Amino acid sequence: MTITIDRYMSSSVLTIDVDSPLREAHALMRGHDIRHLPVLAKGRLVGLVSQRDLHLIETLKDVDPDQVKVREAMSTEPFTVTPKARLREIAGAMAEGRYGAALVMEEGKVVGIFTMVDACRALATLLDA
Repeated sequence: MTITIDRYMSSSVLTIDVDSPLREAHALMRGHDIRHLPVLAKGRLVGLVSQRDLHLIETLKDVDPDQVKVREAMSTEPFTVTPKARLREIAGAMAEGRYGAALVMEEGKVVGIFTMVDACRALATLLDA
């Protein structure tokens, strides 16, 4: 049986604009209890920002979270997969690459996100089966 990412991904994905201030990214993450935000520019994926990225850049001297933009903190090459990607392969790639999330893309659009939390939920479900 082939198990695909679309079965376990989160399909309600919040995104943030590349020119939004860091404070806005923090507010979205805190308000929705999430740790990753896909970053868009004119509706196109350009990166991924995580809580860790935000905290790292904010440790630098003179960083004002109201002035510094998400583009300064984001990773510009997020790990992306398709909805029908095999769970086994993606989980292995995430572990090997130490990725906290895989962005699920279809026809150039973000349609989901698969995080380490989703991977743990999938594992628990599969172990119960």
